[in-house]
Amino acid sequence: MDILAQMQALNACHGISGQEGQVAQVLAEAARPYVDEITTDVMGNLICHKKGRGPKVMFAAHMDSIGFIVTHIEENGFLRVGKVGGVHPNDVCYIPVRFPNGTKGVVVPDGGADLKKLKIDDLCIDIGAKNREEAEELVRVGDTAVYDAPAFVMGDKLTSCYLDDRICCVVLLRAMELLQKSGNDLYFVFTVQEEVGLRGAKTAAWSVNPDYGIAVDVTLADDEPGAKHDGSSVLGKGAAIKVMDSQVICHPAMIQKLEGLAKEQGIAYQLDVIRSGGTDAGEIHRTRMGVVTGGISVPCRYVHTPVETVSQADVEACARLVAAYAATKLD
Repeated sequence: MDILAQMQALNACHGISGQEGQVAQVLAEAARPYVDEITTDVMGNLICHKKGRGPKVMFAAHMDSIGFIVTHIEENGFLRVGKVGGVHPNDVCYIPVRFPNGTKGVVVPDGGADLKKLKIDDLCIDIGAKNREEAEELVRVGDTAVYDAPAFVMGDKLTSCYLDDRICCVVLLRAMELLQKSGNDLYFVFTVQEEVGLRGAKTAAWSVNPDYGIAVDVTLADDEPGAKHDGSSVLGKGAAIKVMDSQVICHPAMIQKLEGLAKEQGIAYQLDVIRSGGTDAGEIHRTRMGVVTGGISVPCRYVHTPVETVSQADVEACARLVAAYAATKLD
């Protein structure tokens, strides 16, 4: 699988939280050769089912991205915006963005804003309009914008916007490709609205009602310059097996199983603990009467910026571990 090409195809879609349909279409076509049926629920979750007689296993990776929503159009044609998901103002100044209709712009701070204490209220999007009337011909209140930054490779590293979490959608596709056969009843679920509260995972897990659940997401890398040890994983050391984050304490049996499979199959791995942030595991593990839940994570630098960076070797390790778990005999 060409990881860069797959990311470029996914990022060409407009897939901000609540508007993931284009991303789902691309993923559905890519997954179709490997599963028995594909459905989309009311929320928009894409559920790819590979039938089996064994326990139900749900793998979840979210399709949605963070971004901006237009809240007001100024007389001078600049757009005031709110944030959709975890947008950090200092990380997005002077970056290019695009709207669903192809309109492009750039995020700029107010001239008098304190850059050390920047808030979302201090940001505008400049779309090149002369005035409000011209701007309203291009966008309207309620329209959304996403980062419009390129994806590229630096050695083994892949840099792109929205690796969180589309690189893990790629992990699931690659795992499907690797998987030869399994007796388990497998659900590869591409979820919606994770960035605004794990909303899609909640309804998908209720519907699937799995025996086992694994959230596949990025995790904070501890090898950024001046890292404060908010995470335990680093790029290049393999799949990160989640132990805990702010939303879940993973089931000990799941951690033990994933570690055992990694050792048996020679898959590079490390343990994943982060002080803040969470994944779809937060909703999966407490659905209905509870689910044995864990996580497989791709360490990622500069999360929620337009230049998120991962190791392609780690991506492959995560895919191999997902495939190994999917294929193993479960009680």
